[in-house]
Amino acid sequence: MLHRRALLAALAVAPSVGWAGEPVKSMQSWAFDFGDDKAVAPGHVRVRRDAAYDPAVGHGFEPSPAGGPFLFSVAVPEGDYRVTLELDGEAASDTTVKAESRRLMAERIVTEAGKTATATFIVNVRTAALAAPPPNAPGGVRVLLNPREEGSYDWDDKLTLEFCGPAPAARRVRIEAVTVPVVYLAGDSTVTDQRFEPGASWGQMLPRFFKPDIAVANHAESGETLKSFLFEHRLDKLLSTVKPGDWLLIQFGHNDQKVGWPQTYAEAATTYRDYLKVYIGEARRRGAKPVLVTSMHRRKFDAAGKIVNTHGDYPEAVRAVGRETGVPVIDLLTMSAAFYEALGPDNAWKAFGDGGKDATHHNNYGAYVLAECVVSGIRAQVPDLATHLLDGLPPFDPARPTPPDTFVLAESAAHSTEKPRGN
Repeated sequence: MLHRRALLAALAVAPSVGWAGEPVKSMQSWAFDFGDDKAVAPGHVRVRRDAAYDPAVGHGFEPSPAGGPFLFSVAVPEGDYRVTLELDGEAASDTTVKAESRRLMAERIVTEAGKTATATFIVNVRTAALAAPPPNAPGGVRVLLNPREEGSYDWDDKLTLEFCGPAPAARRVRIEAVTVPVVYLAGDSTVTDQRFEPGASWGQMLPRFFKPDIAVANHAESGETLKSFLFEHRLDKLLSTVKPGDWLLIQFGHNDQKVGWPQTYAEAATTYRDYLKVYIGEARRRGAKPVLVTSMHRRKFDAAGKIVNTHGDYPEAVRAVGRETGVPVIDLLTMSAAFYEALGPDNAWKAFGDGGKDATHHNNYGAYVLAECVVSGIRAQVPDLATHLLDGLPPFDPARPTPPDTFVLAESAAHSTEKPRGN
């Protein structure tokens, strides 16, 4: 087993099986063996330690700091992939696995020396490309990515795995294309896969809580609104792959409320509700199930230590649309208030970015607890989706969160001091 720096590889084409059990002959699988001191597993290809990613080869390591987390990529078509990891070796290991832009997939896989552990999860892969519209029809051929997204692992033609932790390791990896239900996320900077430490959002923590029979496709992006998500073709991209039985979680509001953004402002009593209904209708037309999520609070306390609502009438607009359309609503606003007030004005900053200077965006701790809030909301409001949650997850009370000083999550290699778009 290779620790810190290892290279996986293999190109073994094989039929796979969809989530309903049907064979999918056109799908592929890839098998990689990291070991350099043992026989290569059948059907696997050994990878050299110094093999950097090469587009001509289609797999290899990505650049990362020496002695820290290591990243491995394999070129794959758009789709959903079941990843199975095997960890064993002479030395003990402690590995957290993330995918694409820091999506948390498996947390603290700990093995003793000479022991074996496995982990399985589903990774969604996409590119910015869109099918061209018919001649003379309006539309576009790509999502209009902003400059901050260029170079993101979320939008390339590779599946990227990052192995983090105090002693990250991997012995073998198998990647298989599958057809599974998908949870799509549409939202802003508080939902998106934040590319860089120390920032994080609840959407990138969500995969960790699901069984390996469902994918999470996080299309949210910093600075987005219901309107901009449309004209940048982000909703087009999401809808291009959604299928009957999928879910669409929708959380906008932080930026929609900004009168100073005239091109994307949506009034809570009128246009904001109308745009929410458009998203709901588009999902339902394709057989997907929409779920509304109220925005979490910003960190603003009153003199009594209670959270102040900075979102005006927007949360109630979400609830009203949910009642009118029969769509379940996850009330993240209420749960986030309980979370922040449980920490109190003196400690709530520990859930936020930039050492607490940012009162809107979160760090790993805040994002993780907010993901627990969303999971709690799924259990209460979306029972058919709740069947895909991991067995044995403990009950969660946002008023009794894990203390921030005891929370530990292995950091990724990529860091930045740049603040996300929006506030």
